[in-house]
Amino acid sequence: MGDRSAQWRETWQLRAAFAARLSAMYGREVPAYTTLVEVSREVNEDVLRERGADAERLGAIGRVTAERHGAIRVGTPAELQQVGRVFGALGMRPVGFYDLREAATSAVPVVSTAFRPVAGDELARNPFRVFTSLLTPADPRFFDEDLRGRLEGFLGARELFPPELLALADRAEAEQGLGGGDAERFLQLAVGVFELSGEPVDRAWYETLERVSAVAADIGGVRSTHINHLTPRVLDIDELYRRMTGRGIEMIDAIQGPPRWDGPDVLLRQTSFRALDEPRPMRQPDGSVVPGALRVRFGEVEARGIALTRRGRARYDELLSRVDATAAEAARAATSVTAAARADIARDLWPTRFPRTEHALAEQGLAHFTYHAVADRPRDGRTPPPDLPGLLRDGWVRADPVVYEDFLPRSAAGIFQSNLDDSGTRESVEEGSGAAAAYDSDWLSGAVGRDVLDPFALYEEQQSRSLADVARALHLDLPPGPTSPPSD
Repeated sequence: MGDRSAQWRETWQLRAAFAARLSAMYGREVPAYTTLVEVSREVNEDVLRERGADAERLGAIGRVTAERHGAIRVGTPAELQQVGRVFGALGMRPVGFYDLREAATSAVPVVSTAFRPVAGDELARNPFRVFTSLLTPADPRFFDEDLRGRLEGFLGARELFPPELLALADRAEAEQGLGGGDAERFLQLAVGVFELSGEPVDRAWYETLERVSAVAADIGGVRSTHINHLTPRVLDIDELYRRMTGRGIEMIDAIQGPPRWDGPDVLLRQTSFRALDEPRPMRQPDGSVVPGALRVRFGEVEARGIALTRRGRARYDELLSRVDATAAEAARAATSVTAAARADIARDLWPTRFPRTEHALAEQGLAHFTYHAVADRPRDGRTPPPDLPGLLRDGWVRADPVVYEDFLPRSAAGIFQSNLDDSGTRESVEEGSGAAAAYDSDWLSGAVGRDVLDPFALYEEQQSRSLADVARALHLDLPPGPTSPPSD
C-alpha cells in the first residue's frame, strides 16, 4: 500500500484536481474558453438570485459551478485501453455506447463512450466526465484498404501515454489514491498528455485524412492527442448563448437537444463557440517547416435535465423524428428552415408527447426520480395507497429528479459537425459488408478492457433502491410503481 500520510489524495481528490488543472490548462491555450466559464458563472449567479432554491433542483450550485466534461479522441483499441487505465485511477468508468457514424449527417467515423463516476456520492463530490471517441478505420464507408493500412501503421507507431503515467494510474486505481509526490507526478503527466503539441504536423498526411473527415485527421493525422473541448454547466443555456453572442464570440447555429419550453427540463442541451484557427507548424513534403493553422478545438457548454426512462427516451427519439419530418416539409415549401424556426417546431410538438409537470413524468414512468417517504406526514389513521401516483398525489412520497449524467449521440454529432470546415466523405456500402457493423457496445467493452455500462441500468438501479426504501418505510408489500403504462 502507498503512503497514507496527510498528503494522501483519495480517488475523488485526484479527479477534482485533474479536472481543475485541465480546465486551467485549456483556458491558457484557448482564451475564449475562459470567457465561456466566466459567462457561465455570471448566468448561474443570476439564475440562483432570481429562482432561489428552485435553481438547485438538479444539483447544488457548488456542484454545478465545478462541473465539467471534456472530450478526447484516440485512434486504436490499445490507446483506448490506456485511457481507461488513466481514468480508472480517477474513479471514472466507461458508461454508454455512442455511434456517431450513424448520428451525423457528415463524416464522423468514430464510436464513443463516456468515462465518469457512477456512484451518487462520487458524482456529488466531483461529476467530471470525459467523452472519449475512438476512430473506426475498419469501416469501409470511410477508409479503403490502402488508407486503412497506412492509418493503422501510423497509429501503431505512436505513443500517447508514457509508461510512467500508466504505472502510476494502475497504482492509484488499486490503492484508491496516491501519496504526495506520486499524486503530484501523476497529475502533471496526466494533464501534460492532453496539452496541444508543438510538434510539426505532416501536411500531406493530415490533408489526406481530412478529405475523409476532419475528425479522422484530428485523431490520426498527428502523433499526439489533446483535449478537444471542455464544457462547463450552466443553468440557463439560452441566456448564455445571448451573452456570448453579445460579447462578439461566434456561436454555432443552434442549441442541440430538447427545446426550451415551459415544462420540465430533460436530458441534455448543448451548444458551443466555433472552433478557432490555432497556429500549428506544418511540415511540407520537402521536409521544410512552415507556419500553418488548424481548427479543431472549441468551447462547449451544457444544461442538464432529468434522466428519462427507456419509455421516455423512446418518446424523445420519436419527437426528434417528427421535428425532422416537419422541418423537411417546411423546407420544401420555403427552400430552407432556420435554426430558430426548427426550434419553434420542436417547442410546438413537445407538449404533444411530454407532460408539463415532474409528477406526471413520474406517474407515467417517463423519467427517473429518487423517492423518499415523507416522515412527518400525518396519517390520520389511513394507510398509504400501493401505487406511485397515489403516493405522490396524497403527499406520502417526495420525488427528487435524477440528473441526466450522460450524452446524446445526435447532439454530440451535431456539435462535432457544426465545427467542421466541410462534411468529408462517406461511401455507401452494402449492409453487413466489411466491418461497418462490427463496432458495437460489446466490441467497445473488449477494446477498453472494461465493461461499458448501460446508463439506463444505472438510473433504474438508483430509482429501484429508493422505491424499495419507500416500501420499507411505509410498510408496503411491494415497491410502488406507475399504476399503468401510458399509451405510446
